[in-house]
Amino acid sequence: MAAESRPYSESTAAPVHDGAQARVPDVVIIGAGVCGLGIAWRLAQRGLAVTVLDKGALGAAASWVAGGMLAACAEAEPGEEALVRLGRHAQALWPGFAAELLETTGIDVELRTEGTLVVAPTADERARLLHHHAFQTSLGLTLDWLTPAEARRREPHLAAGISGAVFSPEDHQVATRSLTTALVRAAERAGVTLRPHTAVVRIVVENGRATGVELTDGTRVAAGTVVLAAGAWSRGIEGVPPAARPPVRPIKGQVIVLTMDAAAPLLTHVLWAPGCYLVPRRDGHLILGATVEEKGFDTAITAGGLFALLEAAWRVLPAIEELPIVDTVVGHRPGSRDDAPILGASEVPGLVYATGHHRNGILLAPVTADAVARLVAGEGTDPAIAAFGMERFSTKAAA
Repeated sequence: MAAESRPYSESTAAPVHDGAQARVPDVVIIGAGVCGLGIAWRLAQRGLAVTVLDKGALGAAASWVAGGMLAACAEAEPGEEALVRLGRHAQALWPGFAAELLETTGIDVELRTEGTLVVAPTADERARLLHHHAFQTSLGLTLDWLTPAEARRREPHLAAGISGAVFSPEDHQVATRSLTTALVRAAERAGVTLRPHTAVVRIVVENGRATGVELTDGTRVAAGTVVLAAGAWSRGIEGVPPAARPPVRPIKGQVIVLTMDAAAPLLTHVLWAPGCYLVPRRDGHLILGATVEEKGFDTAITAGGLFALLEAAWRVLPAIEELPIVDTVVGHRPGSRDDAPILGASEVPGLVYATGHHRNGILLAPVTADAVARLVAGEGTDPAIAAFGMERFSTKAAA
């Protein structure tokens, strides 16, 4: 059964698999989110022996909570031109990635192509959105300005008082829980050893080279290469010099899950509005997220957080007040200093980074899997990720 058909709750754990280690791995990957699992799958397809370790259930952290937006265009910001190019490259990979997962696992990750609407509720927000739209179109991105009437023709339940909207026809979505389940199954079928509930405390460095990892019980897992894909927890893995520990911090996000009539959904496009996004699923769930909070690994669901999301959504889609709330969840995005991913080789030989994706982990999953696997397998650095190495932070510091 696809994961999206399950109830959204903390008790609904991602799939758990036997932890027996088949053989000494060529590669150990720390972290079983969509990026770690995708890298493992691609490496195993190349014939490498891969072990994935995660302190929790497989795919149960940020990947399990994410909205699943593939929004390279609508989210484009000044100063992020390189990230926009990477996101556009990832968008081009997504149809093939989704089709391959379906063929390999039988799981449909529900790549939906209705596009994304970005709504301005007020005149002031209309002016801001128009300014932002001008910047985005200057990059050659396809985004169409819509009058309030045009926006409501696309989504009849939008508030009557909105001031305008932008339609992004190339920003799509996937069902994240189906995606994590498919990647677990694909990795298993390719021969990857999956070890959930196996926390790594440090990367073992011998003679200046990463040679494996040490677990909480003191046992070591040797490997030719270590891939650090632990998301928001990446900086906490010890064993390497401070300069080699990625500057990644947790950014808390609270999410509300509502339910619609799947046969007559309130919303069909992904919808962005000031302070929130709404993502409709085929099974009738409506994902409302997400707060952006600098509170470390705090997991509290707060009245203020939920109120802010509901109020922001109600301003543009008033009919949500009739929808039942079926779940509330918390995730922690891995935010880097510049909110862009950290991909590539470390100054410590044998250590490779795949972390810091912030809000773009689902979008960038295909390119992260392909590019990092290529690097680990000795096939060189994919030009697509060349601008996202760890060295950019030391370069900025020197400057």
